[in-house]
Amino acid sequence: MRKIHIIPLLFIVSLVACAQQKDTTIHEPESVDYTVETIVDDLSVPWGMAFLPDGSMLITERSGELIRFRDGEKTTISNVPEVYARGQGGLMDILLHPDYENNGWIYLSYASPEGEESGAHTAIIRARIQGNALSDKQLLYKGTPNTRKSHHFGSRMVFGRDGYLYFSIGERGDRDINPQDITRDGGKVYRIQEDGSIPRDNPFTGNPEAKHAIYSYGHRNPQGMVVHPETGEIWVHEHGPKGGDEINIVKKGANYGWPVITYGIDYDGTVISEETEKEGMEQPVYYWVPSIAPSGMAFVTSDIYPDWKGNLLAGSLSFQYLERLVMNGNEVTYREKLLPGTGRVRDVRQGPDGYIYAAIEGKGIVKIVPEKP
Repeated sequence: MRKIHIIPLLFIVSLVACAQQKDTTIHEPESVDYTVETIVDDLSVPWGMAFLPDGSMLITERSGELIRFRDGEKTTISNVPEVYARGQGGLMDILLHPDYENNGWIYLSYASPEGEESGAHTAIIRARIQGNALSDKQLLYKGTPNTRKSHHFGSRMVFGRDGYLYFSIGERGDRDINPQDITRDGGKVYRIQEDGSIPRDNPFTGNPEAKHAIYSYGHRNPQGMVVHPETGEIWVHEHGPKGGDEINIVKKGANYGWPVITYGIDYDGTVISEETEKEGMEQPVYYWVPSIAPSGMAFVTSDIYPDWKGNLLAGSLSFQYLERLVMNGNEVTYREKLLPGTGRVRDVRQGPDGYIYAAIEGKGIVKIVPEKP
């Protein structure tokens, strides 16, 4: 029998009030001083993108297609691993090795059906491109056990300044089991070496039962990850439930609290936790109420956007815009909508040319071009 929770009205009021104290109003731009150019059109769910030294772009489609775009032409890269293209799962993030020009390695995250159990879990591979096909494929990490649940795969990746690969795996819909248990995959940020081996100083390598690749835990579903351009810290944002999307700075061995603490409630209005903070659990840098469903994340460092320099960008799936967050250190001081009404923004990157690129579901890849003064 399903347990029914009676929610005290006082708690609901206090939760909303607490959230409003930290939340900042989202602003419409006073003026639009940029144009939006479509670079790649006719894409369905472009999940990730990477820029190659030869000027081409690699794009992942969640359906399982890897596309190379150059000079107006799309080429499909073959020999992509089998993906579990169901719900939120499929072919997801893509990342170049920092020394790509010399070693040719690209990294892919995807929902993999490999394993004895039915369903899928997040996997990370590296491979090279020869001609129009992947070669030298190597499986670096595969979450277990598979589940037929079709959400919360996480899947963003970055290389930290320490040379290690960081990646996220969502809690795969098992919030009461996975995020707080370091012996299980899901609800974690992981750190591995470029070849998939485990760094000796990972926080839980001394625990024989733990997943030694885990770097932090207590996450829900991180779909944004970036290296802070000044501090080198790994920043993530992650989906909350109904409210409570978070921005977090990833710390070694830290617990980010899900679902023991949260600033959100469940989708049916019931309480997940009456606590928003607890000793031994990290507080977010920022949280959104209501939820914007954030996906993709980038810091602006380019001189092309002098008024945006140092700002943080996050795509919104729910409200279909790109959000610009003005930062004062680790504090959000202002929020503004960019590309309002353009569609579900799945990813955002600053390209090697200094321009901001956004991946829009049902459309393609667009570039934000400031108007000349």
